[in-house]
Amino acid sequence: MSERLLVLVRHGQSEWNLKNLFTGWKDPDLTELGVKEASEAGRKLKAQGLVFDVAYTSVLTRAQHTLDLILGELDQKGLSTTKNLALNERDYGDLSGLNKDDARKKWGEDQVLIWRRSYDVPPPGGESLKDTLARALPYYVQEILPGVLNGKRTLVAAHGNSLRALIMVLEKLSPEGILKRELATGVPIIYRLNADSTVTSKLDLAG
Repeated sequence: MSERLLVLVRHGQSEWNLKNLFTGWKDPDLTELGVKEASEAGRKLKAQGLVFDVAYTSVLTRAQHTLDLILGELDQKGLSTTKNLALNERDYGDLSGLNKDDARKKWGEDQVLIWRRSYDVPPPGGESLKDTLARALPYYVQEILPGVLNGKRTLVAAHGNSLRALIMVLEKLSPEGILKRELATGVPIIYRLNADSTVTSKLDLAG
């Protein structure tokens, strides 16, 4: 049996990350820095001697562009890739496209903080983290994990909140624990799993 390898990468910095805007399902591309972050992620994975059998990403440009740049560095541009909206970022609803400072002025700092950092309170017209997990988790368990357990070396390039869903299961975190978990842009996290899907090792390629 080959290794049960799963690598998660949050997309590189996007144009709206730079502008401090709520992004959600809006579709800006990477900044120049984001392109560098994604390429560097690919170089780090190559330095680890990793190659992949399959990749997954969202239907949003910033995640797909990140994946393309990583695969280019790995000389794996033709890799079988599945795109699914289950891996999309959390939908920020009426906050999408707003500057975070402007949103605080409109609704108040305390309310915006609740929408951003609570587990189960969605912004108007949008999703809570709990809602995001409710679509991302089943997709991971039904579509991604079986391949990993069968020895398919798997790369997932997605978004901070959809990746939190996977990390919550992999690291057995509580809702409170996953809320505190920050994911840097363009930093691969390498997991190796047992046959029962428990994590045997984790390596964060920050720095």
